[in-house]
Amino acid sequence: MKILVLNCGSSSLKYQLIDMENESVIAKGNYERIGDPKAFITHKVNGEKYVIENAAPSHKEALEFIIKQLTEAEYAVVGSLDEINAIGHRVVQGAEKYADPIIIDDSVVAGIKEVADLAPVHNMAAAMGIEACRNLMPNKPNVAVFDNGFHKTIPEERFLYPIPYHYYRDYKIRKYGFHGTSHSYVSKRVAEIMNKPVESLKTIVCHIGQGASLCAVDGGKSVDTSMGLTPLGGIMMCARSGDLDPSIVTFLMKKENIAPEDMDKILNKESGLLGMSGVSSDVRDVEAAAAEGNERAIVALKAYDLNIAQYIAKYAVSMGGIDTIVFTAGVGENQYNRRASICEKLEFLGVKLDNEKNKIKGEEVQISAPDSKIKVFVVPTNEELVIARETLKLIK
Repeated sequence: MKILVLNCGSSSLKYQLIDMENESVIAKGNYERIGDPKAFITHKVNGEKYVIENAAPSHKEALEFIIKQLTEAEYAVVGSLDEINAIGHRVVQGAEKYADPIIIDDSVVAGIKEVADLAPVHNMAAAMGIEACRNLMPNKPNVAVFDNGFHKTIPEERFLYPIPYHYYRDYKIRKYGFHGTSHSYVSKRVAEIMNKPVESLKTIVCHIGQGASLCAVDGGKSVDTSMGLTPLGGIMMCARSGDLDPSIVTFLMKKENIAPEDMDKILNKESGLLGMSGVSSDVRDVEAAAAEGNERAIVALKAYDLNIAQYIAKYAVSMGGIDTIVFTAGVGENQYNRRASICEKLEFLGVKLDNEKNKIKGEEVQISAPDSKIKVFVVPTNEELVIARETLKLIK
């Protein structure tokens, strides 16, 4: 049983072909700059990496080229499309319309578009990828797995905003949360590593990448999370602001006559570490600048680490304690200086790192000291495997 997993961005298409017999990755890659004449694909198979420039005007042409790499190129891994049994899609926002994974039909595609105003970039890209698959592989089942689905267990007093209730009733304005597949996988995996039932643990998952969110997982269920109505809310991110005093937005829009779409761009693409440091949205670049004495970079990193540590402490309240903290995603898995700085601020809770063990990148390991009251781990996430598992479950 082979399942193709797709994660579509506005100008990118990440993919993995997974053999579900042993859950091994047969091939994977990323198509970047879709819609640009300089579009290219990075395709990985059998330990080899191939970078190929190939213009792709839309996701349809990108998917066609990906299929060729899987079936026709000199490094083909399947004889034909007949060997691919289903396609699983990451869909960021299902709102209250969808939470559980679902087999896609016309009504589901329409529903994904219907709630796209809550995640316009992500949902419309997912819809494009789904439609491309249904055109190119019309007889294959497609399954949508929703990023917000894991957070359906958050109680009402935590997902409602303190604004007039009719905005929730009329427009479904509430906290939804995202990165659900990652939070689900990582919280279950760390329980396996600890050889404890997930139901017995209070875990805080720190999914820290370009987009970042924290999740309080109590007994295997999400009970609080940092992202809100959209993937902009919560902790300070690489280029996203995270939470702000709401009046900052209206003040700037009036002061500089900024249109809503331009304000969206400022908050989503020009803020966070990039906005504060003036250096980059890449943590590595900001760290390098700070090491050279760049004051704005130093302050930005201090704010970044403090914000994450404050949210961890906040979720100790949400769960009435913490058993384990887990770092995952690009920054969480690889930037040990950020992990050390964040955990240093949590020493009052009994967090103590093993500094040598912490100096790892992208490995599954416990990084807390033996006498740490709260266990701290690094666990690489695997959202694609979660999507493949859910897809398999449904098509069976």
